[in-house]
Amino acid sequence: MVRAFPRISARDLQLALAIIGLGSGLVVMALGATAWPARLWIAGTLPVLMGLLWEIVTSLRRGEIGLDIVAALSMTAALAFGEHLAAAVVALMYASGQYLESFAEARAQREMTALLARAPQSALRHRNGGLEQVALDVILPGDLLMIRRGDVAPVDGVVASGVALLDQSTLTGEPLPVKRGVGTTVLSGSVNVGDAFDLTAERRAVDSALAAIVRMVEGARRARAPMARLADRFALLFLGVTVALASATWVLTSDPTRAVAVLVVATPCPLILAVPVALVAGMSRAAGRGILVKGGKALETLARIRVLVLDKTGTLTSGRARLVEIRATSAVSASELLRLAASLDQASKHVVAEALVAEAEARGVRLSIPSAVVETPGEGVEGIVDGRRLVVGGRAFVRASLSSPSGAKIAREPGEVAVAVAVDGQPAGELILADALRKGVAPLLAALRHAGIERIVLATGDRHDIAHSVAAGLGLDA
Repeated sequence: MVRAFPRISARDLQLALAIIGLGSGLVVMALGATAWPARLWIAGTLPVLMGLLWEIVTSLRRGEIGLDIVAALSMTAALAFGEHLAAAVVALMYASGQYLESFAEARAQREMTALLARAPQSALRHRNGGLEQVALDVILPGDLLMIRRGDVAPVDGVVASGVALLDQSTLTGEPLPVKRGVGTTVLSGSVNVGDAFDLTAERRAVDSALAAIVRMVEGARRARAPMARLADRFALLFLGVTVALASATWVLTSDPTRAVAVLVVATPCPLILAVPVALVAGMSRAAGRGILVKGGKALETLARIRVLVLDKTGTLTSGRARLVEIRATSAVSASELLRLAASLDQASKHVVAEALVAEAEARGVRLSIPSAVVETPGEGVEGIVDGRRLVVGGRAFVRASLSSPSGAKIAREPGEVAVAVAVDGQPAGELILADALRKGVAPLLAALRHAGIERIVLATGDRHDIAHSVAAGLGLDA
C-alpha cells in the first residue's frame, strides 16, 4: 500500500527554514564559530523575505497596501547593514504569524466542509419518458426531478407526486422529519428519508436556499478580522511615519544600525504575530467546546454583542428525539411495550424508529426478529413479533388498524411525537418522544446576562406553541 505524504505548503517551508536558520546560527555561535552564524541567519531569512516581497508585489497590483511592507523593510535593512540576527528574528516572527493565520483558516474550513459537501452536484430529470442525470446549472424552473431516498433536494420546488418525508435539520435544525404532500414546498438542502418522489423545480440551483447558505459560509470564510482590516487602512500613514523616523535617525546619528533598530521596533508584532495567535487560540478553544466560529471577524465581534439570538434545536435542546415517557395500557407493561415496538421498528429506517431501537438497546432490552413487515412511508409499520400482530406509527395510522373504536384521544404536549402501538388489533399504548432541554440551560442564560448580554431572544422555525413551551421558565425576552 502506498502512503501519501502530507502536502507541504510554501508557508510551512518558510517557517521551517526560519526556525532552522535562527536556531542553528545560535548553536554555531555558542560553539565559537564566527562566520557561519551570519550565513545561517541569512539562509533562514531570505526564503521568508522572497515570499514576502512576492506577496507585496501581488497586493500592490490589486491596489492594496499592508503593514507587511514594514516587515520587508526591516529584514532588508538588517541584512544590508549586517544585523543578521535581527533579520532572522523578524523573519521567524513574520513566518510564524503567517503560518498561524493559515492554520486558523484551514481549521475553520475543515469545520465547514461537512455543510459544503452536502450540496449535490447533479440531479435526475424526467425527459421524454425517461430519466437523465444532469448538472445543476442546466435545471430550469418547471423541470420535473426525481428525488430518491437519501438524495438531497438540489433546488427549491414543490412536490409533484408522491409523499415527501424530509430531514430538514441542515436548514432548520429540527431533528424529526417532516412530511410534505403534493403541492407543498420543498427547500433545497432537505434530505429525502422516505420513498422517492417527484419535485417540480421553482428556482435555478444558483438561486436556491442551499446555494445561499453555501455563499454565506464561503463569504464568512474569506472575511478578514476587523483588527487586521483597520490596520491595513492606516498602513500607508504608518509606513510613511516609520520611514521618516528611520531616515531622521540615520541623518541625525550617522549610524545606519540605529535606523535599522527603528525599523525592527516598528515592525507590527501585535498584528503579524499576536493577532493570529489570539485568533487561533480563541477558535481552537471554541471548537474544543463544540462551537463553530466562522472567522476572526465573528470572534472579535463577540466582545461587543449585547443582544443574543438563540436557536432552539441543538442549542437549548439536545437536537435529537429521545424517549421521554411510555404510556402503556393494562394489556402490556411499559418495558414490554418498548420491546415490542422496537423489535418491529428494526425493519424501518425512519429516524423515529431508529431512535426507539437505540433507546431499547441502551436500556439493555433484548429485541426479537420481526417478520411479515409492511411499511407505509411516513405513516407507520406493521408486522409479526413473537407471534403477535403489531402496528406501530402515527395515531391515525394505528387507529385505522384497530378492531374496535379506541376511545378519546390522548393530549399531546407541544414538541412531542407520539408513537402509537396496537397489539393483535387492540390499543397497547404510546411511546412519547421529544427534544428535551439540555441540562443547565437556565444557569447558563443567567451567566450570559451577568457577562453583559442585555437581551436574549429565541429564534426557531418551530410552531409558536412549541417555542413557548420550551421558553417557559427560562426568562427569555422574546
